[in-house]
Amino acid sequence: MSDPTHSTTAHSPREHQVDVSERGSDKNGAPVSINRRIFMQLLGFECDEPARVLPLLAGALREQKVPSVVYEDVNHPRGLAVLTFSEDPADFVTRVRPVLSSPELRPRPELSMLGRTYATGFEQDLEFWLLQRPRQTVLNEEWPWAIWYPLRRVGPFERLDAREKGQIMREHGGIGRAYGQQDLAHDVRLACHGLDQADNDFVIGLIGKELHPLSHVVQSMRQTRQTAEFMDKMGPFFVGRAVFRNAG
Repeated sequence: MSDPTHSTTAHSPREHQVDVSERGSDKNGAPVSINRRIFMQLLGFECDEPARVLPLLAGALREQKVPSVVYEDVNHPRGLAVLTFSEDPADFVTRVRPVLSSPELRPRPELSMLGRTYATGFEQDLEFWLLQRPRQTVLNEEWPWAIWYPLRRVGPFERLDAREKGQIMREHGGIGRAYGQQDLAHDVRLACHGLDQADNDFVIGLIGKELHPLSHVVQSMRQTRQTAEFMDKMGPFFVGRAVFRNAG
């Protein structure tokens, strides 16, 4: 008879320890980590009288000190979208929800997107990339245009070895950096695993001073191996122009 005091399981308790911190490196290449991130939510609406509703909406967001951006929807003459963001996801329920519960704002659930900033492990100045850069990007008054969309990769991508994944992501990231360095398009990358009603993996925001380069970067990304071979779904796409910003 086996001794239950010496029984073993397939996994020891140590193997189940989880660290949810974001990881990067300092300027000398030493590893660093922080357990902080920003959550960002985009909600799409339609209303009968946007010219009347917009000032009321902006006033309420300002009064409640909700960090936010309001966009007019290019593809819907009565469409709006509200981007809000916070380190505390409870704010979306306790602060954002009451402001956006007006019956004059009719939700468009297909344009609901929620994600969190994340690190790839190679970022230097981790706090800037996770907490400051996304805010600065969406609040920049010189960059009013935005394209927001979710995406989902196919399952086999996750089974690639780390080296091959890295090569694929470097190709993709190199294109994005080129647009950013020329002030053509600036990205906000959000993970949305388990946060998205359609089971997407990421939410991407492309922000810039003109619309055409934002469309152009999407076109250029279609040629990468990640998009051409490992993308299951992209969109729906929200295209808008910022008409109100509030830093909170």
